[in-house]
Amino acid sequence: MDVQEIDAASNRGVEEIRDLREKVKYAPTEVRQKVYIIDEVHMLTTEAFNALLKTLEEPPPHVMFILATTEPHRLPATIISRCQRFDFRRVSLEEQTARLTLICEQEGMEADQDALQYIARLSDGGMRDALSVLDQISSFTDGRVTYQQVMDMTGGIASEQFAKLAASLLKGDVGHILQMIEGFMHEGKSADKCMENLLYYFRDLLMIKMVPDADKLTDRVLNPESFRDMADSFTKEQLFHMIDTLNRYQSEMKYAVQPQTLFEVALLKLCSIPAQGEASVQVGASSHAAPADGGEINRLKQQLAELEKKLDRALKSGLSGGEGASSAPSRPATRAPVSRGNSPAKLPSQLDQYVARKGAPEFTEISKKWSQILQRVKEERVTVHAWFVDGEPVSLLEDNVLVAFKNNIHRETTEKQANREVIERVLSEQLGRPARLVTMMLKDWTGAMEGASEAPKEDFKLEPEHEDGGSGNKQPWIDEAIQLFGEDLVVIKE
Repeated sequence: MDVQEIDAASNRGVEEIRDLREKVKYAPTEVRQKVYIIDEVHMLTTEAFNALLKTLEEPPPHVMFILATTEPHRLPATIISRCQRFDFRRVSLEEQTARLTLICEQEGMEADQDALQYIARLSDGGMRDALSVLDQISSFTDGRVTYQQVMDMTGGIASEQFAKLAASLLKGDVGHILQMIEGFMHEGKSADKCMENLLYYFRDLLMIKMVPDADKLTDRVLNPESFRDMADSFTKEQLFHMIDTLNRYQSEMKYAVQPQTLFEVALLKLCSIPAQGEASVQVGASSHAAPADGGEINRLKQQLAELEKKLDRALKSGLSGGEGASSAPSRPATRAPVSRGNSPAKLPSQLDQYVARKGAPEFTEISKKWSQILQRVKEERVTVHAWFVDGEPVSLLEDNVLVAFKNNIHRETTEKQANREVIERVLSEQLGRPARLVTMMLKDWTGAMEGASEAPKEDFKLEPEHEDGGSGNKQPWIDEAIQLFGEDLVVIKE
């Protein structure tokens, strides 16, 4: 009677607080002080806090308020300043296990140590939750609590199962992986819970591999020796990649209609990670083992000599073109069409070839399928589609698809490696051949197109001036007049 608990989530209004203010006037009947425990106090309204404030400032000497909350930052500063704060920590795994063991002895129950440790781990540091789980499990057993019974009743998966799954991932045994997933589903396990537990398992492997005595830092490692053996089978890069992949698919699983399919795809994708790591190791070892053979070196030398000859021919042709143009009057630099298209954004190489290939039949095929490509990207990942939909295809060169963007932030986000992989995978799937994404700004592409359309006009105006080259000693004066007044204001009359 003298200790009362109030649920602030259900009694959060002003009227309930006013009723409380009237009750605190009465003295306790059995103990020295009257205690009011307000649970989830952050759920009170602002008006209710204001009504409680006066009582907290000048409480009766026989009254004590205990305000319990999991979100202290939501309490008004006026309330916090009038209270003493005590932060409760989670109960450690060892303390919970010892307490559960003592309770089992007092109640005359037998329990496996692994079972009690797993119950303590499920409670996440809450002793009340651990006792509730133990009470539920003991009511369905014949006086003995085993590890397997705890796993069956809580829907958990033993770490040994994840060890088998990790071994299959390491071997690339796709059939065994799919068989294990199907077994999990038949046992009533949910795909999202399996994904979460598997993510924790690889996180623990990474901790054990990188941190000494890491088994003491996590409550999930019940048998450190088996974890160390499995951690030694993976490299750090493989574990990082696996955790990133599982984390990405776990976030997408929240909105998936078929979470089991996503779980299967995630694990099948993990099968290729060990192979990639071994391939990189083999390539690195071969690069240090022995130099290239003599035939390879001779072939590279021959290619280098051919490139040098091409460079010499290009320089000679450029020099002869420059000498021929020197007899013609110089053109103002401001007339160059390229200056109109300059942009601080990065431009793709071979831009002139992209402009020339704009009307190619292959590009027409991409334009027709563009709506399908956007839809497939949206099905793969909605966030990537939100950035990629700003772009439009403008040209195609070999396997490179050029997409122009109106907004630079959309282009930069699309260029990120994870987003680029999704888009290039969809492009390859829709086009039926490997495809690579190349991006640029739409204004730069428009400038390049205008420059290409104006280039013939510039060449056309230069021809009569070459024909005029024999005008004798008047030519220097014409050049000087053009430089002083500009080409548009100078008219040459014969």
